Amino acid sequence: MRERRNRLAVAIAIVAVIALLPIALASARPLDPAGSGHVAGAKPSNPGGGPKKTPRPTPTAAPTRTPTPTPTPSLVPPTPSAAPPTPSLTPTPSPTAQVTAPPPFVLVGAGDIASCASSGDEATAALLDTIGGTVFTTGDNVYDNGTATEFTNCYGPSWGRASIKSRTRPVPGNHDYNTANAAGYFGYFGAAAGDPTKGYYAYDAGAWRVYVLNSNCSAIGGCGAGSAQEQWLRADLAANPRACSLAMWHHPRFSSGGEHGSSTATQALYQALYDFNTELVLTGHDHDYERFAPMTATGTLDNNRGIVEFVVGTGGKSHYAWGTIQPNSLVRNNDTYGVLRVALAAGSWSFSFIPEAGRSFTDSGTGTCH
Repeated sequence: MRERRNRLAVAIAIVAVIALLPIALASARPLDPAGSGHVAGAKPSNPGGGPKKTPRPTPTAAPTRTPTPTPTPSLVPPTPSAAPPTPSLTPTPSPTAQVTAPPPFVLVGAGDIASCASSGDEATAALLDTIGGTVFTTGDNVYDNGTATEFTNCYGPSWGRASIKSRTRPVPGNHDYNTANAAGYFGYFGAAAGDPTKGYYAYDAGAWRVYVLNSNCSAIGGCGAGSAQEQWLRADLAANPRACSLAMWHHPRFSSGGEHGSSTATQALYQALYDFNTELVLTGHDHDYERFAPMTATGTLDNNRGIVEFVVGTGGKSHYAWGTIQPNSLVRNNDTYGVLRVALAAGSWSFSFIPEAGRSFTDSGTGTCH
């Protein structure tokens, strides 16, 4: 047994020596002196002498990528960038509200109006049908005596039509007082004519104050200074201050009419109005149209504070001839029926005389309040 093992070990050793012998011999041979790199005595690798193969290059290892480190978030808050400049805005001005002035208050009318014997009142009533506003009269509303029957039969069909009467603020005239206490007049117009014991009243017309006065002085206790009417007028002017005011009555303070002419009976009333800077006075009585320059109560021209007086006796009854032409009379006509339209605005006024159909006379103008 032991002998077999020894034989096996020797055999293994012999095999090992035989395997290592070529290696040992290759290491002991000298190099080729030509520097060809061949071992001396070894068989050339290219015996045919053909071109030498270029040795395959040794592959270069791909460079190792260094991973980019993930940035550590900063615990310090970033400094905020400066805010972009705010554009300078020029404010757009708000549009100015347009203040619309109220329309003027319109008065339209005449005096010495209706008669069953005349068609003139029908001609002027036809004008009123086409003109808006408050209708005024300047007295002698119906002829001849102002009876209830005359109002119904002679005034009623023309200026008494509902579309006209319903907007009328009347003035009493001397023919209205031909009936005792002007009962026909006050009965026909009712509350619109004021207190029957006085016949004078006032009302507001837009920015204006309008005074309807009674120049039938003997019927109401007088019109002079200190009379009840004159004292009432002054008190109302003081209690109702207005930049603009107007008054109307029947008998004119100034007139160039040949039938009646000027009357001093109303001078105290005119003076009170002048003292409170009234602009206009409308009258009748003479059957014509006349306009005066601004005057004082005594007839002196006064372009600064004077009152402009109109005589508007053109309602339709008849026409009168001229008498002596009075100082400061500017415009006159005595052959045309018609109505005077007065537009009362805040701080100013305008007027136009509108003739009956078929006639051409007219007059117009403007003014400012004192």
